[in-house]
Amino acid sequence: MRKGFTRLLFLISCCWLAACADKGKAPLDIPAAYDGANFETHAAAELGVISRFRSLVAEAQKGRSGAAVSLDSLNYWYTGGTPSLESLCSDYYAPKAAFWFAELVKASGNTYTPGQPAGEGGVFGGYLFDAHGLEPEQMIDKGLYGALLYKRFDDLTRSDVTPAAVDQMLAIFGANPAFPNSYQAARHPRPDILSANYTARRDKNDGKGPYTAIRDAFIQLQAAARAGDDYQEERDEAIETIRVQWEKGNAATIINYLHTTISKLSATNPSEADKASALHAYSEAVGFAQGWRTLPNKKITDQQIDDILELLNAPENGTPASYRFVLDPLNELPKLTQVIGKLKAIYAFSNQDIEDFKRNWVLDQNR
Repeated sequence: MRKGFTRLLFLISCCWLAACADKGKAPLDIPAAYDGANFETHAAAELGVISRFRSLVAEAQKGRSGAAVSLDSLNYWYTGGTPSLESLCSDYYAPKAAFWFAELVKASGNTYTPGQPAGEGGVFGGYLFDAHGLEPEQMIDKGLYGALLYKRFDDLTRSDVTPAAVDQMLAIFGANPAFPNSYQAARHPRPDILSANYTARRDKNDGKGPYTAIRDAFIQLQAAARAGDDYQEERDEAIETIRVQWEKGNAATIINYLHTTISKLSATNPSEADKASALHAYSEAVGFAQGWRTLPNKKITDQQIDDILELLNAPENGTPASYRFVLDPLNELPKLTQVIGKLKAIYAFSNQDIEDFKRNWVLDQNR
């Protein structure tokens, strides 16, 4: 009896000490700004990855002018460097990227007419499309925003989240310690790029947008990483905020490009330039959507992505029919409206959100 009573007192004491220790933990001191003193040094490898990624996209874009693009020139940037882009890509999308390299090479140097019965694709209205009306460049570029950039961020969260790792996460997002919330180089010495660029476009700069939330989360994450193990809860909270807002920014950007596609192709007698621009915007949406397939720690499911790709006439396991949006907009464009509705439901976007996603807030506010 006495032994049991002693054990009870011991347990009560442990609980009391734990409670006192918890009460004694000081609140995390979160500064007003991100400390970028060591950013360049810490993020050197990620900045190298970004440089190679942008060079890969620039090489792919040469096909827009009608120039022939070689597979070797694409692979030079994709497989070279340490770490290589290929090594960081998701297992799912790595073979997809290789496929789109081949499609881009095959289409380059040719011309294209949407719906032509045969051919290898080519330039139409200043953009390079495959034989089915889908733009290989965007499947490489925007597909890797998820399959490489977001995946790299997620990989970094799985190791020790040191202050150096936080700088690396910030770099791969495409932002920098100044957090300009703008991609305009004429207004900022170091503008946002990559995913940060597109997230900024969806932010109204009213303190409530996805870019602002990610900025504040990075400041908290850096503070928590510096403060040590006692602040793991604050660290994990910041990481989750970045995950959620990054994904929502990606979905909002898909909606933005679908709005553009619908607007251009529903016009009376759209020009060739309008049709090409619409297929370009549509291809960006497809790339942004498919690149997130199989990624961990996301809200949207792979089945939901597959359903969206089916509506986009770019099925996961099938031949694209992207050209149909140009040839039969009356019957095909409602599919894009359905995709917007699906994304609205998945992410609980409001009607006002959907309307706001039509706009590029960086340009509208000239910031």
